[in-house]
Amino acid sequence: MTAGDLIVWALLCIFGGILPARTAQYFLTPSKGRVLRAVPCLVFGAALSMPTWMGDGNPLYYFPFLIAAFVVGYGGRLAARLVVGVIFFEWVIAWGMIVDTRAVLPASADYWGAILWKLAMWAAVYALARRLFRDGKTITLSGRLWGLLGLLALSPLLSELAFSLWNIRAYTPEGADVVLDAAFYTLLPFVFVSSLALLLAVVLLSRHQALEQEHQLADLREVYYQGIRREQEQVRRLRHDMRNHLTALSGLLEQGETGRAADYVRSLQAASGTSGAGRWCENDTVNIVLCAKAYELGQAGLEADFQVSLPSALPVRDVDLCALFGNALDNALEAARRAAEKCVAVRARADKGLLMLRVSNAYTGVRTARDGIFGTTKADRQAHGFGLRGMREIAARYGGTLEASAENGRFELIVCIPLA
Repeated sequence: MTAGDLIVWALLCIFGGILPARTAQYFLTPSKGRVLRAVPCLVFGAALSMPTWMGDGNPLYYFPFLIAAFVVGYGGRLAARLVVGVIFFEWVIAWGMIVDTRAVLPASADYWGAILWKLAMWAAVYALARRLFRDGKTITLSGRLWGLLGLLALSPLLSELAFSLWNIRAYTPEGADVVLDAAFYTLLPFVFVSSLALLLAVVLLSRHQALEQEHQLADLREVYYQGIRREQEQVRRLRHDMRNHLTALSGLLEQGETGRAADYVRSLQAASGTSGAGRWCENDTVNIVLCAKAYELGQAGLEADFQVSLPSALPVRDVDLCALFGNALDNALEAARRAAEKCVAVRARADKGLLMLRVSNAYTGVRTARDGIFGTTKADRQAHGFGLRGMREIAARYGGTLEASAENGRFELIVCIPLA
């Protein structure tokens, strides 16, 4: 290899890895440091020039390096980084094996031809991901779904690495060639297509989960607007009957029945009380959630102490705002209903480039945290207990933080999200 070939090879390895590394950024958030972001590019670049024959040991040695690159080079859930890393390993190595093992593609027997075939597929997958994410949406999946995808990814992974694990090339050349030929035309296409299908499943599951969240928000909006309609109907009825009410009050006062008159006024106040609708802040989404939750707190015999000052527009998606405020108040309601102090306090404001949310309430019993997350107090632990974990993921996605503490019978949740 001449000096010029060496320079071209180095440049291809360095810049060629950008394509799959950028593709992975559609599924995961890149790390903040430039050095950490460069790690996946370099590791992918190494795969470009690495021979990846079926039964060879290179894929086995390469696997831990690529997974480590995903762990340090991207952020978010550890489960998400591991699963996406495994899926990317599957399709990148499967395509490398297709190109290198039997050289059935035109010019793939040549070293530079093989590299160009790999680059062409990497570019095609990048173009596919760019098309799938042209709406700008990000991947948000629960831990359970990432676990399910991880289990599904095991089958193509083991199929891909089986011949390397068995050290098939240690057998006689004739026997090894027969087995490898059969696997080349059956297993490798299965692994490659399955890994791309898993990437598509990640996208579809994420959009389905986002759609469910939007439906929950729509349900809250419906509750809010129904409350407004009920209040408007009450106001119209009171206006229509106001003359009769005033006549009745006047008669009671003329007869000296001040006690009965006061009771009558209190009954009118109760009849015109709010039923869940109101105006807590300028942001419609947060206002709808607060109104719905204030009504639920009242139904549970709890006081809603809300002081919220948020603008109408925030750089946080409506479904994320709904999840933050809704989950926080659901958890507070569940804990406070068992406590002696029947009050849930919410303080929220947007100030100095930060969205700050603080929710506090009393609780009974002992609350312990695991990995910074407090477990649910509900009987059905399989169906609940993921609110705080989901809220922390939302805060991290926007570069923010979530802190929760439980001391001296009082629980406090603080969320800070930068708005810049």
